Amino acid sequence: MAAGEGIPGLGERRCFLKRLPMAQWSRLEAERDGLLALRPQAGELVVPEPLALVAWQGQAVLALEWLDLGRGSPQAWSRLGAALAALHRGSPGTAFGWEHDTWIGGGRQRGGWHDDWGVFFVQQRLGDQLETLARSGIRLAVGDAQLDRLAQRLVAHDPSPCLVHGDLWAGNAGVLHDGRPTIYDPAVSYSDREVDLAMANLFGGFPAEFFVGYGSVWPPPDGHGERRPIYNLYHLLNHAVLFGEPYIGQAARTLEEILAAP
Repeated sequence: MAAGEGIPGLGERRCFLKRLPMAQWSRLEAERDGLLALRPQAGELVVPEPLALVAWQGQAVLALEWLDLGRGSPQAWSRLGAALAALHRGSPGTAFGWEHDTWIGGGRQRGGWHDDWGVFFVQQRLGDQLETLARSGIRLAVGDAQLDRLAQRLVAHDPSPCLVHGDLWAGNAGVLHDGRPTIYDPAVSYSDREVDLAMANLFGGFPAEFFVGYGSVWPPPDGHGERRPIYNLYHLLNHAVLFGEPYIGQAARTLEEILAAP
């Protein structure tokens, strides 16, 4: 999109415009802040520069650097995986969470910090989504004791916090026409790096070369396949909140399978 539409400071610069009602200003503000957090750690990854966040024609508008996306070769997708691993490895944190609330799509993602990954993820990710569903009259079959046991499974994993994209489905990553890898539209936090790899598996779209490239730089630890459904339950619950069925049923089945695991 050309930016010569009267947005202050942009002139005729080509950019990508995201528009939301003014009441949803904080969603675009969180996206801008997430991109600014990722850019210094990005290395080979292209993370679009936020150019402006303004109120314009009665809407909240975020102007982003234009990305010339292409389809990408297997080698380019491997490069994307390797670059993501380098970002994870090069951005260690001291606690899990984020300094304030953010957004993942249209769902709020609660901020705050926690030293214990299992407790953080179960309370501030799964628990928040389950409570939101319950307020809408949808209660899934899980009790506090079961959630506590699930938290302990993640406590035993004991990952180190690092900066993650947080919403890494195929629509938020890709390869430019010149072969450079790119990520965008994040829901950042300091989390277990496996959350990005788990979501990259959830809805498809990432070729096998992406995961091979990641593992060539920083192989995921043992047990990551068993933890993947736990991490992806968060996204299924969020989709259930935002879109209803069929995600409610998928989330309920996934939760039942997770709780039945030894």
